[in-house]
Amino acid sequence: MDVITALGATAAALAAKQASSTIPVVFATGGDPVKLGLVTSLNRPTGNLTGVTALTTEIVGKRADLLHETVPKAGSVGFLVRPKNTTSGVDIQNMQTATSALGQRLVVMRVSVEEDLKTAFESVAQEHVGGLMVATDVILTNWRLPIVALAGHYALPAVYPVHEFAAVGGLMSYGPDLAETYSQCGVYAGRILKGEKPADLPVVQTTKFELVINLKTAKALGLEIPSKLLATADEVIE
Repeated sequence: MDVITALGATAAALAAKQASSTIPVVFATGGDPVKLGLVTSLNRPTGNLTGVTALTTEIVGKRADLLHETVPKAGSVGFLVRPKNTTSGVDIQNMQTATSALGQRLVVMRVSVEEDLKTAFESVAQEHVGGLMVATDVILTNWRLPIVALAGHYALPAVYPVHEFAAVGGLMSYGPDLAETYSQCGVYAGRILKGEKPADLPVVQTTKFELVINLKTAKALGLEIPSKLLATADEVIE
């Protein structure tokens, strides 16, 4: 192979790095590529890897703020994570910091397989949480239909990491524009195929994030979305 593209999950990038130290790799990750050991520096990757990072661990606080603006009286909120995700530990720490600053209690919902979802939602319902946030995780995104259905069943206002959740009925999503992210990966793959080296291509940090609000879901939940949020939304589903 002339180049490997590892998109959608940090695990894919780590597997590609382990597989070869010579074949160029272009990755897309939500974590910090330096802390994950993918590159030694964002500006000078040095090895055979480069790519795009959304640094989604840095925006979990923004999702907490969005949920708080939507349901300000919620004293406890749930956070759905998959422990096997390499960034789950950092995500939990960041979310605990964010919710604590808002005076909220964080209830971590850990799931390993899709069958765990029902039990996780049952447990937070018993704790009377007032809202839900979902970690950035390609596997959780794959499970978006049951997650959104369960959130609706338990009448939980939720903020999700990517617009795919809002598109299938999730209340709100805030995260990187994946089309932009993958387009940049394609650009880098093309430049490498034309002879450039990964070590000479700085890791790009995503700067475009999109807020999507599903008004149909808000109405079903009996929520009135603040006009400030509606005014700043990139997309409103009516």
